[in-house]
Amino acid sequence: MDALSPLGMVSDAPREVEQKDYFVEKDGVKFAGTHLLLDLWEASNLTDPELIDRALRDAAEAANATILHSHFHHFGPDGGVSGVLVLAESHISIHTWPERNFAAVDIFMCGSCNPYHSLPVLKEVFAPRSILLSEQRRGLIA
Repeated sequence: MDALSPLGMVSDAPREVEQKDYFVEKDGVKFAGTHLLLDLWEASNLTDPELIDRALRDAAEAANATILHSHFHHFGPDGGVSGVLVLAESHISIHTWPERNFAAVDIFMCGSCNPYHSLPVLKEVFAPRSILLSEQRRGLIA
């Protein structure tokens, strides 16, 4: 694992996270967590990895998630950004196509976090003209 640190693939100082059951019960159904898939169309601010990192961190904080670490890759000065914010409660990831004014965002959260609270932050930063949103409940227990 130490060999991956220079590549930004592991956090410099792993955080200890309380061991607990992060599964969720909602509407009488128990599941691992809520996974939101967002397509942001006619979006802006898609080429700056620092701004995108800050936006995802703010979105995670709005959802009351625990940030462990992040990793972003920039595909050149006018290129897109791919990255992930690793959370104790799962992750937020993004892939941007600035040439198409498009971003694909995944927000997967378990426990007491509410991924829907991340949406206003993302809307403000990326200012999409339209959003296609879908929700999946992951890890359904029958």
